[in-house]
Amino acid sequence: MENTALPYTYLPDLHTLVTDIPADSIVSRTIHKDARLNIILFAFAPDQILSEHSTPLAATLYFVQGEAELTLGQDTVAAQTGTWVQMPPRLAHSIRAKTELLMLLTMIRSD
Repeated sequence: MENTALPYTYLPDLHTLVTDIPADSIVSRTIHKDARLNIILFAFAPDQILSEHSTPLAATLYFVQGEAELTLGQDTVAAQTGTWVQMPPRLAHSIRAKTELLMLLTMIRSD
């Protein structure tokens, strides 16, 4: 829902944006994109892996639901519902879903 007088986006429940996650899949849905922010909701089926990669942008991860193993540089940590991570640009990272997983990625462009 958007208000045209003062633009904003209101999403009462992120869980409803991705209702069916196909087996052996990762689904993504862009929530917001402008010149400064790119916000994407990811839904992982259990045991799916987002292989190691990096981005030139600073980013945050918020784990909305589920459990995952997260690699940040040389560290491997657990992530579960409520986990929040801030990553500097170019940090190598990967994600392995242990259960069905919803994760919100925010990429931040700073000029």
